[in-house]
Amino acid sequence: MTMLYDERVDGALPTVDRALLIQSLRDALPDLQLLHRDEDLKPYECDGLAAYRTVPLLVVLPERVDQVQGVLQICHQLTVPVVARGAGTGLSGGAMPLAKGVLLVMARLNRILEVSPQGRFARVQPGVRNLAISQAAAPYGLYYAPDPSSQIACTIGGNVAENAGGVHCLKYGLTVHNILKLEVLTVEGERLSLGSDALDSPGFDLLALFTGSEGMLGIVTEVTVRLLPKPPVARVLLASFDRVEDAARSVAHIIAAGIIPGGLEMMDNLAIRAAEDFIQAGYPVEAAAILLCELDGVEADVQEDCERVTALFTQAGAREVRLACDEAQRARFWAGRKNAFPAVGRLSPDYYCMDGTIPRRELPYVLVRISEMAREHGLRVANVFHAGDGNMHPLILFDANRPGELERAESLGGKILELCVAVGGSITGEHGVGREKINQMCAQFTHDELRVFHAVKAAFDPQGLLNPGKNIPTLHRCAEFGALHVHHGQLPFPALERF
Repeated sequence: MTMLYDERVDGALPTVDRALLIQSLRDALPDLQLLHRDEDLKPYECDGLAAYRTVPLLVVLPERVDQVQGVLQICHQLTVPVVARGAGTGLSGGAMPLAKGVLLVMARLNRILEVSPQGRFARVQPGVRNLAISQAAAPYGLYYAPDPSSQIACTIGGNVAENAGGVHCLKYGLTVHNILKLEVLTVEGERLSLGSDALDSPGFDLLALFTGSEGMLGIVTEVTVRLLPKPPVARVLLASFDRVEDAARSVAHIIAAGIIPGGLEMMDNLAIRAAEDFIQAGYPVEAAAILLCELDGVEADVQEDCERVTALFTQAGAREVRLACDEAQRARFWAGRKNAFPAVGRLSPDYYCMDGTIPRRELPYVLVRISEMAREHGLRVANVFHAGDGNMHPLILFDANRPGELERAESLGGKILELCVAVGGSITGEHGVGREKINQMCAQFTHDELRVFHAVKAAFDPQGLLNPGKNIPTLHRCAEFGALHVHHGQLPFPALERF
């Protein structure tokens, strides 16, 4: 198995003097909570990609920024790798620890420092939960737009690391579109302030560079997010279809008509049945696919858009179009979608959640091709995705206790991502690369592009201590994968090859 984990990452790292590291941390930071016993380390062995696990060398749980700074300075001095972790809800192995590294858990830095209704922003620490920001802003009629399905648990620091999205990202954007400023610590413990309280800042856009960098360039210690006014009216249409292809085509028709919904989500029959059994959202369980379309704004515009979208759904072959009759039904419709992942977990002992993005026009073809590939691999796939922006989340069902099924799930997942690239899309939309998609990075990016990625990494982290082995593949790994064929001497930063 080589798709999700490269054993050379830990094997090639220098040996760490664990006793010296523990003593150094205790001497410099006597009030820092430090976990080192096996039974205490075990709960941190993976993130949401639970099929692959590594027990960390050490776990530290800082409660203040100066403690984070101290940990980084000591690890840099002793050449110890550091992996940052928030709530551990990521699905790409981005927060998977190293057996020879420190796991820096940021969850206790969880204070909302300021909510400004006049400036429409909030300053928060990285351990603040996504949903907690909107809850704190609600008394002012404001909210934070990006809403991952895990928003009840995931942290804003993790959202920044992965550039998380959510069901409303079609209209309101991903994390990168909704933050103004980051406070960051470099690997040496130096403080940086990226972005500004204004809508723009001079110089290179390092704010965007750090958003989605997966903890490889620095550690985020504070985030200033944009807050938006709650729309006066929000209504949800549920359209059911007898053919998945008809539902997929109607997505392109809506966008082509100049309508930008607040959310436009699609689920196939397997996902519909699982969500309905779990949530009782009122979904039509006989439908091959459903689309949830939320339209928000002022009353007159929303009413007109609902009529136009209903007509477009009908023209595309919808068997039924329902308008949520009240706020309670609207919430139930969305609850089914947001709980689709745990609901599908009731259908199979294990599932592998993919994350790829394709042009909307390719939705019908890609969905048919995924179904064909699933049959070829002897596995079931439930499709749940942000249809409006082409961000797909095929859920591959398997049983890890059956010999060969995990490997088949890996193989199918890789082929789905390569299909996304082949039709002009991307291997990720919001889950990041982590360790999961290292091979497919080689399929998407060229030799020269990967050299630039390594150069950026080396500019911020010359020794490669921050989250090594994630996100950016070595050129040798790509050569082994078959996408690139290079010689070791061509590497711009040979020291990085050890990862």
